Amino acid sequence: MSSLIAIVPILLLFVLMLAFKMPGYKSAFITLITTVLLALFVAPAMHMVPEAYASQSIWGVVGWSLVEGVWKALFPILIIIIMALYSYNILIKTGQIEVIKAQFTSITDDKGIVVLLLVWGFGGLLEGMAGFGTAVAIPAAILIGLGFKPVFSALVSLIANTVAVAFGAVGVPVTTLCNEVAVGGAASAEAIMQTSSYIVIQLSVLFFLVPFIILMITDKKAILKNIALSLWTGVFSFGAQYACARFLGAETPAIVGSLAAIVAIIVYAKLFGKKHKKAPGARTYTLAESLRAWSVYLFILLFILVSGALIPPVNHFLNTHLVTKAVLPVTGSTVIFKWIANAGIMLFLGATLGGLVQGMSLKDLLVLLAGTITKNRKTVITIVSLISISSVMNNSGMINQIALGLVAITGSFYPLFAPLIGAIGTFVTGSDTSANILFGKLQANVAGQLGLTPDQSTWLVGSNTTGATGGKMISPQSIAIATAACDMEGKDGEILRAAIPYAAIYIVVSGLFVYFGLGMV
Repeated sequence: MSSLIAIVPILLLFVLMLAFKMPGYKSAFITLITTVLLALFVAPAMHMVPEAYASQSIWGVVGWSLVEGVWKALFPILIIIIMALYSYNILIKTGQIEVIKAQFTSITDDKGIVVLLLVWGFGGLLEGMAGFGTAVAIPAAILIGLGFKPVFSALVSLIANTVAVAFGAVGVPVTTLCNEVAVGGAASAEAIMQTSSYIVIQLSVLFFLVPFIILMITDKKAILKNIALSLWTGVFSFGAQYACARFLGAETPAIVGSLAAIVAIIVYAKLFGKKHKKAPGARTYTLAESLRAWSVYLFILLFILVSGALIPPVNHFLNTHLVTKAVLPVTGSTVIFKWIANAGIMLFLGATLGGLVQGMSLKDLLVLLAGTITKNRKTVITIVSLISISSVMNNSGMINQIALGLVAITGSFYPLFAPLIGAIGTFVTGSDTSANILFGKLQANVAGQLGLTPDQSTWLVGSNTTGATGGKMISPQSIAIATAACDMEGKDGEILRAAIPYAAIYIVVSGLFVYFGLGMV
């Protein structure tokens, strides 16, 4: 009964968005009010509240959970979303998006190749370096600039932003997962590499399946070409990610795997793709013109690379200077804001410098930023509500109750459903990292109850991230980012309905692979 009550907010969100076709910001806000009422009056009566808060006032727990939710929504999620949209709006304002569009389409006239290059290759690279919505917002916005329909652009960007999520933001989800289950809270490099390699193996089929789905959505008639291209791309993506995961750890698989995919797709286009037919009067851009057009994204990539874990001394300095931390009363949650080591700040700096290079004044850039914020106020309401729901559900014990209920029901078949736990975590929180914080220890405890070997336990723990990548596809936060990028505010339900079947396939495939692979570990 506790588990059924705990799942009410998730079910309500689905019903409001799908059955009643209510805009995302309204659905999220109503669900937040319902979640707060359940946490205040039902969770204590059903003994859901964690023991750590047993001596605290439930009003205080819920109140400070809301503060935590608002803070985490603003920093870093919303700041990244706004800055990603700001960067794209600069290209629109300066007209440089036309150069980028022309260069993408000059590779080939095959729309499938162009879409896969953007959402799987370029999007995966953005996910690996920045995460937090950049891999959905930027590719979706560029696709619309190329003339693709908004619903299509949002859908393929969401589907593509899955496999790379495991190692997004320079490997934060996996390193967080390993630290959560490690004795003393600090995992060894060997443990991280083993977990990383297991996750890539669990995702192996999806390296081929996801590109195939994207290509089929783009062009249903070209089945043989879609099979060939998805196999070609998948081999390079999987091979690069596995090598990095096995020998380097969690920081580089998504970045190197996506770069390998980009090269593979371009090579395929040159060898087998439809040759680009140059229109009469079409111009060829010089290197200087190309660098100017791409300056926004080049500066963003430069700042993210320099500030990321790929350059440890710089990363250490940025993460230890100008960092604001606060421990919230009652819940004891720690909220952090890094004034310089922040993906949103890197997006802002890169986009602004790129805008200056492209001829805009600083005043015009700030006016454009203000307009971007104002235009996306409904997205702000949506994200703040959703993250607050996550915080309230977590601190009141509802999320843990859902997981425990699933464990009790599935028994020895639990490994088949282990990825679903991670998917639920990402659906609620919008973050693979948060899903690992919520359920990482639960997966480890279940592994102990099932009497698994150490390697099998690592396999089961890794499945949390594997499932979480699938949940990312239908996470309301991700959908809110997609609708904002595609100027489709209020159409969240439409996107969710379109994405659910693909997410279901993704999670089922993950579950089967985890279940049958457990015996071979």
